[in-house]
Amino acid sequence: MPKQVLFQESGDADVLKIEDQPVREPGAGEVRIKVAAIGLNRAEVMFRRGQYLEQPRFPSRLGYEASGVVDALGPGVEGLNIGDRVSTIPAFSMVQYGVYGESAIVPAHAVAAYPENLSPAEGTSIWMQYMTAYGALVYYGKLKQGDVVLITAASSSVGLAAIQIVKAANATAIATTRGAGKKQALLDAGADQVVVTDEENLAEQVMAVTAGNGASIVFDPVAGPMLTTLAQAAARGGRIFVYGVLAAAPTPYPLMEALGKGLSIQGYTLFEITGDPERMSRAKQFVYDGLAAGDLKPIVARTFALDDIVEAHRYMESNQQIGKIVVLT
Repeated sequence: MPKQVLFQESGDADVLKIEDQPVREPGAGEVRIKVAAIGLNRAEVMFRRGQYLEQPRFPSRLGYEASGVVDALGPGVEGLNIGDRVSTIPAFSMVQYGVYGESAIVPAHAVAAYPENLSPAEGTSIWMQYMTAYGALVYYGKLKQGDVVLITAASSSVGLAAIQIVKAANATAIATTRGAGKKQALLDAGADQVVVTDEENLAEQVMAVTAGNGASIVFDPVAGPMLTTLAQAAARGGRIFVYGVLAAAPTPYPLMEALGKGLSIQGYTLFEITGDPERMSRAKQFVYDGLAAGDLKPIVARTFALDDIVEAHRYMESNQQIGKIVVLT
């Protein structure tokens, strides 16, 4: 029987348990994948803790991203075949589906081929990160040459994806990191400037490197009190996209900065893209084109075995990684 990761209660990483589960058959509109690699995401940590957009129903599965080979098709599935090499797009609810395990069933619309030149670890590391950044920066933000984009938590897989997308558009990427230890890695990843927020004043540094103009787009998963600082670093008429809530503290609205600069502050999630077939189709093509051109290249920080899923989650929560954490089955 294939191994699956389940949890019976919300909590720390040690609530995750590996259990042998019977092989299930896909239902109408579903496919089953023999999983080779799983990409970890902050959303899954929050879901495990009971702090996500939706609450788990126990016993609960979890996981948005996996790569592998299709080994069963449910009724009504078209355009996919047994043996296809695919990865999953976060276009479903973890209350209903979860891909942590040796076998995963997901909706057919959430499955896509990934380029042959990518390994399974790289193939499971493309959709969440690139589609999340695409939605804010390209679809909503209308990213163009000459823009200045401030990217917080830039060493995450989504942050690195954002840097790559910004550079492909011939725009300027200003990345942030809390400690100096990741600064050189972010510069090597393509950031034009890196602000170490534990040592430097973020708003002052952004204004200094933009000749006092500020960032035209801000891309932030942290929120909390830092939002006021981001507003101070934004340009007049700038757009701030908040796509996460990593901060434990409440998020005050920076009213004076918003009024003074005419800022747009927008809450955003990937599901605004993957929940709409036309938007998702455009996003997929954007990612395929970027990978083919070499502008987009997934960065894998570290791999773990499935039996070490608890350690993998703890590593993600340690904030040591630069890129995607992948679990191999």
